[in-house]
Amino acid sequence: MKIINCAAVFGWFTFAGSLGGVAQDSASLPYEQKQDVVYGEVHGTGLLMDVFTPKEKANGLAIVDVASGAWHSDRGKIRDHTLAQLYRIFCTHGYTVFAIRPGSRTRYTGLEMATHVRMGIRYVKLHAADYKIDPERLGLTGASAGGHLATLVAVTPEAGQPEANQPLQRLGTQVRAAAVFFPPTDFLDWNGKPADSQMLADLFFLGGIKGHSEAEIQERARQLSPAQLVTAPPIPFLLIHGDADPLVPLQQSQKMVAALKAAGGSAELIVKKGGGHPWLTLPEEVKIMADWFDQQLPETKPNPPVVPK
Repeated sequence: MKIINCAAVFGWFTFAGSLGGVAQDSASLPYEQKQDVVYGEVHGTGLLMDVFTPKEKANGLAIVDVASGAWHSDRGKIRDHTLAQLYRIFCTHGYTVFAIRPGSRTRYTGLEMATHVRMGIRYVKLHAADYKIDPERLGLTGASAGGHLATLVAVTPEAGQPEANQPLQRLGTQVRAAAVFFPPTDFLDWNGKPADSQMLADLFFLGGIKGHSEAEIQERARQLSPAQLVTAPPIPFLLIHGDADPLVPLQQSQKMVAALKAAGGSAELIVKKGGGHPWLTLPEEVKIMADWFDQQLPETKPNPPVVPK
């Protein structure tokens, strides 16, 4: 476990507000941004993502970024990740970044949002040739609620269904590596006790937990807890978490790393000393994350996905 220093603690909105005056000169950005690409549809409503394509030196690889905070995914989450320089740094490394917005807890449960993330991964694979990326070498990232959904999807991959009518369903959701910031990972063990099911009610069930038994609530908490769902062999993971996080305890990342290692996986935890949720110098850790992906996703020539006919 690596520990790095931080001089100040900043909450997410403080972080975003402190950088709100940073000018965004599109000509100087290392990427082209395409907004609101429809990657799926649920009950007649489109699911959207932004695509960030490197202007120079694309490496043929891609990162799927789950843009969600407090399990909400309005465009403000794209703004937050832009202010954290995630897209600038990743595209400078040559990655094409797909910023998936999986929906919000006002309309979808946590399991439904995870399904939407899987749908986005399948979409990226299906259109890999269009974006000139390798569909078999995808990285997955996210922060806070987005980190939770990314981690959940990474440890519960779904195989493709060769006989499915829809091309998307013929593709699996496996990714090559995952790196996340301060994710909730275990709602059954939140610093030694269960997480508050009342606060998570609409994340667990549509309409809340009223009318559901304690056993049903516990089972849903388990289904949404990636640390409870790790199976061998897990993909490589990097987790970055502050030791002064007021919202998601550091214990959540520690628990996840322990579960991954117990299953025989490779997992590293970087602890930001004094780091909150998040912290002002977060771009430094985004750079560390990009360097880590460089080791896990070596440059390769893009190949079209194999879609069973």
